[in-house]
Amino acid sequence: MEPIYNFSAGPAVLPKEVLQQARDEMLDWHGSGMSVMEMSHRGKEFMSIAARLEADLRELAGIPANYKVLFLSGGASSQFAMVPMNLVRGKKSANYINTGQWSTKAIKEAKKYCAVHVAASSEDANFTYAPTQDKWNIDPDGAYLHYTPNETIGGVEFNWIPDLSGTDMPLVADISSAFMSRPLDVSRFGLIYAGTQKNVGPAGLCIVIVREDLIGTTVSGTPTMFDYKIHADNDSMYNTPPTYAMYITGLVVEWLKQKGGLQAMEKINLAKARLLYDFLDTTDFYHCPVAKPDRSRMNVPFTLKDPALDEGFLKQARTHGLIQLKGHRSVGGMRASIYNAMPLEGVKVLVEFMKEFANNHA
Repeated sequence: MEPIYNFSAGPAVLPKEVLQQARDEMLDWHGSGMSVMEMSHRGKEFMSIAARLEADLRELAGIPANYKVLFLSGGASSQFAMVPMNLVRGKKSANYINTGQWSTKAIKEAKKYCAVHVAASSEDANFTYAPTQDKWNIDPDGAYLHYTPNETIGGVEFNWIPDLSGTDMPLVADISSAFMSRPLDVSRFGLIYAGTQKNVGPAGLCIVIVREDLIGTTVSGTPTMFDYKIHADNDSMYNTPPTYAMYITGLVVEWLKQKGGLQAMEKINLAKARLLYDFLDTTDFYHCPVAKPDRSRMNVPFTLKDPALDEGFLKQARTHGLIQLKGHRSVGGMRASIYNAMPLEGVKVLVEFMKEFANNHA
C-alpha cells in the first residue's frame, strides 16, 4: 500500500513506532494482563507509567525542579480560564498579545475574571505577523503577560521569546502546536501549557508546566478542579486523569529521546519547513500570506492562485497519499501541519505533487 502522509493540524500524525508499540501492548501491558485503558490510575502499573512520563518529560525539556508538571483534562482551551483564575493573584488586569484565533479565544475567556489589556495585536493585517516587542504597550500593573508562540490556524510563530527581565511579571504561553518541537528555556516562563494532540500525543490531555510560587491563590469562586494547587498537591491524581493519553504521550516522549532529543528534532523540523517555504517562494501559483520572519515551522498555510482549483487540488492530493490539507474553515485555502512525527519524505512528496499540480494548471 502506498504510504499516507497525514497533514492534519490536530489530532495529528503520531510516530508509526509508537502506534505499533501501543498495538502490541493493547491487550496486555508488560505482563499485567490488562490494557492501559483498563488500569486503575492509582494502581502500581499506571503510577509507574505516570512517573516515567514526568521524569522523561523533565529530562527532555529541561524543566527546573521548582516547576510543577500537571497532566490535566479539558484540553488547552480550559487553560484560557484556569490561567487567570490562578495567576491574577489579587491584581485587576492581565496583558495579552493577540496574534490569531487562539489568542482571541484566550482573551475572551480571561475577560470573565479580570480586565484584559491587549498589549499588541496583529489584527490590523488579518493576523499575518507577530508584533515585535518594541511595539508592545505593556501594562506594568498586569498580573502576567500571555501570548501564543505558534498560532495553529494562521501559521504565525514567534521565533523569539519575549523579554520580561527587570520585571516580576510572569510570562505565560499557550505553546500547544510548538510544544517539544525544539529546545525551550522553561525558566523564562512562569507557566506554559499545551494540548498534546499536535506534537506529543493524542487528544484529551493538556500538560501544564508552572512555577511553584505562582500557585495557591485563586480568584473567588474557582472550582476545585480549576485550582492548580489541588492538582499539584495530588500529583495530577485528584480525579482520574486521561490515563491512555498519558501512556501514548509517554511513548512519544521516549521516541523523541531515541531520535536524539529536542535539538535533533529541531534540525529535522527546520529542514521540513525550509523545503516547503523555499518552494512556495519560487512560484506565483501558490502564496503563503504570513510575513517571512514570522512563519510557523509547524503549520504552513497557503492559497492557490485560483480558489476554484481548491477542491481539485485536495482530491488529487488524496490520490498521492496526501491527506488533511484543507485549511481551517475560518481562513480557507490549504494548510500543511508538519509536526514532529511527519517525516521529511512526506514534505518532499507534498512539494513534488504541488509542482506537478501547478504545471498541469498553469
